Amino acid sequence: MWKLSQSNRVSEIFVAPGNAGTAQLAHNIDIAATDIGSLVKAAKDNKIDLAVVGPEGPLAEGIVDRFQSQGIPIFGPTKTAAQIESSKVFAKELMHKYGIPCARGISFSTYAQAKKYVQGQKPPIVIKADGLASGKGVTVASSISEAVEALANIMELKAFGAAGDRVIIEERLTGREMSAFVFTDSVTIVPMVAARDYKPVFDGDHGPNTGGMGSYSPPQFYDPELGKEVLEKIMQPAVKAMFQEKRPYKGVLYGGLMLTTEGPKALEFNARFGDPETQVVLPLLKTDLVDIMLAVINGNLSQVSIDWSDQACVGVVMASAGYPGKYQTGFPITGLDSLDKDILVFHGGTKVDATSRQVVTNGGRVLTVVALGKTVAEAREKVYRNVPRIHFKGCHYRRDIAA
Repeated sequence: MWKLSQSNRVSEIFVAPGNAGTAQLAHNIDIAATDIGSLVKAAKDNKIDLAVVGPEGPLAEGIVDRFQSQGIPIFGPTKTAAQIESSKVFAKELMHKYGIPCARGISFSTYAQAKKYVQGQKPPIVIKADGLASGKGVTVASSISEAVEALANIMELKAFGAAGDRVIIEERLTGREMSAFVFTDSVTIVPMVAARDYKPVFDGDHGPNTGGMGSYSPPQFYDPELGKEVLEKIMQPAVKAMFQEKRPYKGVLYGGLMLTTEGPKALEFNARFGDPETQVVLPLLKTDLVDIMLAVINGNLSQVSIDWSDQACVGVVMASAGYPGKYQTGFPITGLDSLDKDILVFHGGTKVDATSRQVVTNGGRVLTVVALGKTVAEAREKVYRNVPRIHFKGCHYRRDIAA
């Protein structure tokens, strides 16, 4: 939304449901992101010329199809195309079918069969819920008992609801993790700058997985040769595979990758901009984002020249105590007006308290604080100089992002 607000083509922005940050640049509409019928009505009532989908939930529910049926231009993949994220089983079968490098894995729809298979494996073992789980449906088990516990949590206790009706059990890949992104209109594929994400909640990649505790762009190790290999072996084949499967993919395709000794391999795909990677990728985009999105929708992406800054960007997530487990909300956030002028703060789990009119916490990942610099080291120093100036009860964040 912040990037869209910079376009000369944009006069007004509406965000559903929005937060304390979006309220500064747009009109917040109190409609849940998955209430598609109400969103269609709001788009018509407010004469929306372009809709942009942020989260994965409404994509999986078919929001793009609904908006298209009403003649409202919308940026994002259709329901069948978004299945590349909403079903890890589908994505794994797609990768196997089209020879896209990935971890070896097998899917199960019953707990008993999955447990029996796991007991014959050698740890570490990766357990993944099939459906959407807000980035928390993956367990890297270091023992058989831990793997069985993860399976029971997903399939028996239904920790992620219907997302755990099926699981994938796969080998653990080792190497450097990174995120690759492309814009595509289903035919033309244009790479973006890459990013490095940090999933585990604590420093040194310890603790449970989260939706992401920070990110930086570009990774120092991501040279043009590696970029070419990722594009030709993973990102282009994935888009082409979706076209072959009669699920033409339009929008942003995000590849979560592992750089192994055998070359880059895909861990997963997301059908959207990732969070918090978006916050360090889009500040580097020089081309008008609206021009790109309209070109994707209209199928003429090849006619748009996309340019990027040569700066670096680092983002640190500030989270609520207890996240990614249970956490409390409603705590006042202070210090937002004490930051250096060139620091960006993107709100996630925030709202304006109706009584006090203060900005308060309203989610697990509360804020992402972002800085740009000539180098990753410079951007990192700037962001960590500013993060401690922001306070809310129980706040925690990683101190090793981009280290």
